[in-house]
Amino acid sequence: MTVAFNHTIIASKDRQESARFFRELLELPEAPSWGPFTNIQLPDGVLLQFAEPPVDIQMQHYAFLIDDELFDRAYRRLCDQGVEHWADPQMRQPGEINNGHGGRGVYFKDPGGHAIELITRPYL
Repeated sequence: MTVAFNHTIIASKDRQESARFFRELLELPEAPSWGPFTNIQLPDGVLLQFAEPPVDIQMQHYAFLIDDELFDRAYRRLCDQGVEHWADPQMRQPGEINNGHGGRGVYFKDPGGHAIELITRPYL
């Protein structure tokens, strides 16, 4: 059997809000949810499961490779919603995007406080 990434649990302050944020930003349909999870499913089948842990949330970094057209729409949504964003992971270039690795990228925080990156070209 080959190896494939199947799912991850993303800690959130409000699992419904976090799932809705990503569904709207990345234009994803609702997915079946169960137990303590509110789920969204990426086109390749990977399941993102949002949960509210009983502990303080440690910031994580999640990067999404998306096409140029979705990047344009997602970036417009971030700007329209007033989401603070940066061109760099150190958060030194506010309100900008980058043109690294032959594509475009942007960094911002999701409702749970995680560092999110949208890129249009892979690093490798």
